[in-house]
Amino acid sequence: MKLQFAMDTLTTESALEWAAAAAPHVDILELGTPLIKAEGLSAVTAIKKAHPDKIVFADLKTMDAGELEADTAFEAGADLVTVLGLAGDSTIVGAVKAAKKHGKGIVADLIGVPDKAARAKEVVALGVDFVEMHAGLDEQAEDGFTFSTLLDDGTASGVPFSVAGGINASTIASVQQAGADVAVAGSAIYSASDVGAAAAELRAAIV
Repeated sequence: MKLQFAMDTLTTESALEWAAAAAPHVDILELGTPLIKAEGLSAVTAIKKAHPDKIVFADLKTMDAGELEADTAFEAGADLVTVLGLAGDSTIVGAVKAAKKHGKGIVADLIGVPDKAARAKEVVALGVDFVEMHAGLDEQAEDGFTFSTLLDDGTASGVPFSVAGGINASTIASVQQAGADVAVAGSAIYSASDVGAAAAELRAAIV
């Protein structure tokens, strides 16, 4: 199972600092949506230039103009780009077309999708590389949120999936047991006093 570091910050400077500390222990460096909105795709270019050996993940959460947005992100240096599972099929197909052109990949973020397992099957059939079983920060704060639901949806989907939403050193083993291809950790790493040590702890928990 790969480890993905979701860098939810608003400056390229802090993203570069976090990436430098975590890179020895993670496989995928994710530029969060707020960062890309704040700094633009130049942040993607900066991270890829600093870490050419890492998979750079641009979390665009595209809802429309799939081919155009994905194409632009791939040209900026992204290896993986997200399109929302809630988007229309034509948007997802457009994003996949751009990915094939560049030899890169598309991930369908299923945040907000009611039946994640069913939609996961549909979008993989459209050509996405894998889906992200994702509970956003707002959803995690809601009453009744349970992390296990994401794992159950991933297992039930029967397709390649990642899990994002509250992963830490105590939960990452269950993510691997559920069959996830990628575990996505954000605040468990960047909120730690030692980013590198936190990333190393998560890496060590992966069998």
